[in-house]
Order: sequence, then structure tokens, then C-alpha cells
Amino acid sequence: MDRQKKSAEADKNLHRPIDPFTKESVVSGITLEFEFGTNFARFSQAVSNVFAPLMAYEGMTAFFLEAGFLGIMLFGWKKVSPAVHFMSTCLVAAGASLSAFWIMAANSWMQTPAGYQLINGRFYVTRFADVIFNPSFHTHLMHMLLASYETAAFAVAGICAWFLLKNHDDIFYRRSLSLALIMAAVMAPLQVVVGDFKGQNVAKYQPAKLAAMEAHWDTNTEGGAAFVAFALPDMDAEKNRFAVTIPNMLSLLTTHSLNGKVIGLKEFPVSDRPNAAVTFWSFRIMVGAGLLLILISLFALFIDLRNLYDKFPWFLKLLPFAVALPYIANTTGWIMTELGRYPWVVYQLVRLKDGVSKVVPGGAILTSLIGFILVYGLLITATIYLMLKYAKAGPTVASEAPAEFTPSLVNPPESQ
Repeated sequence: MDRQKKSAEADKNLHRPIDPFTKESVVSGITLEFEFGTNFARFSQAVSNVFAPLMAYEGMTAFFLEAGFLGIMLFGWKKVSPAVHFMSTCLVAAGASLSAFWIMAANSWMQTPAGYQLINGRFYVTRFADVIFNPSFHTHLMHMLLASYETAAFAVAGICAWFLLKNHDDIFYRRSLSLALIMAAVMAPLQVVVGDFKGQNVAKYQPAKLAAMEAHWDTNTEGGAAFVAFALPDMDAEKNRFAVTIPNMLSLLTTHSLNGKVIGLKEFPVSDRPNAAVTFWSFRIMVGAGLLLILISLFALFIDLRNLYDKFPWFLKLLPFAVALPYIANTTGWIMTELGRYPWVVYQLVRLKDGVSKVVPGGAILTSLIGFILVYGLLITATIYLMLKYAKAGPTVASEAPAEFTPSLVNPPESQ
């Protein structure tokens, strides 16, 4: 009875910040695991009942699956049959998707917590399905999966274009380029649709983040809210400088109505506001990169299907550089997502400053950060070296392609 009474009292105060614990921005992999135990031990204690199962399931269903078949996929081309190699590749892809499922479940729960009960500063799961399928999970997962598919498609397209420019006129590169461009042309526009749903979800459950994303300071009381295309948000003055706006457009994008109400950033206490400048510009860089991806993918598909490479000789030269766009969009998108949640690590329940490990001195945190930077710097250097090495080497088996498949830009006819 005493436990139930405490639970009921805690439920009444769920909308209020909790002093001893808070939430923090998501990182990934091993770094995140160390960070939980060292820099954010108090946060880990508070959410352990929620996060531990999610991470355990990610390890058991995704990590082991990927680790078990990744070696076969990378090094088993001549050691196993094509069917086994293809199956291994599919299983690695399935494992990566499962990993995204559990990671997005954890991160989206931090954005829109659900399925929990708060007792004495700790979160207890009341319904695990609600924890996983919280209000932002569906758009969170789809947005990330599509971003991953776009990244893979443009990476393949860029590599294939590079080889074609080097006169490696193999049917492998041309077919791979066509498949990558078809995938990109489907995924890039679909990302806009999912992004629209994502924006509406943010407006409903994280209005402060939306206001910061759009540098929207004052709630519109008459007429629609203007969309700020360009501005220099000033947090101290609570206004935008050098703003270029489109009347009613923000209301239309957010509520699908020209007069829809959009809550302004001034509605929230100063201590609860995300940094508008960083959130505003990271969001626009993400959107700008995404729109360029759509234009490039659709134009590329048109050129490829009609074999118009000779009329657009510059296009194959563009594709290797376009590989950077998905990475820019992904990085700025995560910056916007995580910093837009500031100052909360568990939205409106746990503050960032309260989730840190109080007993860990700043010097120790700085030392560990420097260590991670050095180790990951070496790993990144080795990864880039190996990727370039194997990308330049290309496939081990090449085949001749029919003449009608050969773009004239890559293999022009001999002069007579």
C-alpha cells in the first residue's frame, strides 16, 4: 500500500522536473556504454529499468546477428557459395535494421517517455510495449532507416561513378549505379513524407524543440505563423535578426492549416529553451542537403534510364562529391534532434545537469574524452584508408558489357 501511495504521488508530479536525475544526448556504440557508467551514472541509475532491456535486446537480436555473418559477407566471397554469401549479406542487413529498431526505441523514449512509473527518482516499466512504441518511435525509426538507405545508395552511386570515369567499363558498375539511383530516387522523396509526419510529431510532443527549429519566438494569436527561411536567432534579445520570412507557411507546414496555432519559444522558461541558433541552422542544413539529394537522385535516374550521359558529361563527376550530402544531413539531423531536446535528457522529467556523475571530477572526464578522441581518430584513419584501398581495387571479377549499355561519356567511340 505504501508503494502504491508513493507511486500515485509520483504520477501527479510527472510533468515537473526531477532534481536528482536527468537525460542526455545519444551517442553510439562503445562510447555510449562508457559514458553511461562514467559521465552519466546518475542518469543510468534512474533509467536502468527502461534502458537495460532495450540494450540487452539490441545485443542479443542485432549485434550477435551482425557479428556472426559480417565476416562471411566481407571475406567469404570465394570461400562460400553465392547463395550462402547472399544469405549472409541479408542477415547482416537484417541485424543492422534490428539494431536501429532498439536504438531508436531507446532514443525516442528519451524524447517522448511512455509506459513507465516514477517511484523515488527511478523509472519502472509498467508496459514494455508502450516503452518501445512510444509516441515518437514510429517516425523516429522510419526517418533513420530512410536516412541510412539514402546514405548507402549514394555511397554506391558515387563509387560506381568514380570507376566509370576511370574507364573501368564493367557491367558490374553500371548495373550497381542503376540500382543505387533507383533506390535513391525512391528513398529521397519518401524521406520528405516521413519528415512531414516527424515535424507534426515534434510540434505535438516537443513544442519547444519545434519553436527553436523554426526560430519562432511568439505564438501566433491572429492569422498564421510565418516560416523563417533565413535568420540569425538572438537568444538574449529573444528575436531574429536579418529575418526572411514567408507568411503563414509555418502554420501550413506544421498544422496543415494557414491559420494553425504554433507555440512560440517565449512560452517556455528561459532555462527550458534549446539553443535556437544551433537548432535552427542544423535543421536547415539537414533539409537543404535532403532537397539536394532529391534533385540529384531524380535527375540521375532520368539520365541513367535514358542513357543520356553523353549530353550531361559533368554528371558522373558530380556523383562522387554527392556522397558527402547524406552524411551532412545525418549529422546535422542528429545535432538538431538532440540539442533541440536540451536541457532535458528524459524530456521534461530529467535535466542534463542532474544526470551527470557528481563524483567524477572534470579532469577525469576531459582525460577520458581525449582518450576516446585519440582512439577513434586512429580507427577513423584506418577505416578511411581501408575503404579507399578496397574501393580503388574494385571487384575481383569483371565482365564485358554489351555495347548498348556503355555510356558514351565513359567509353566514347573510337575516332575514325
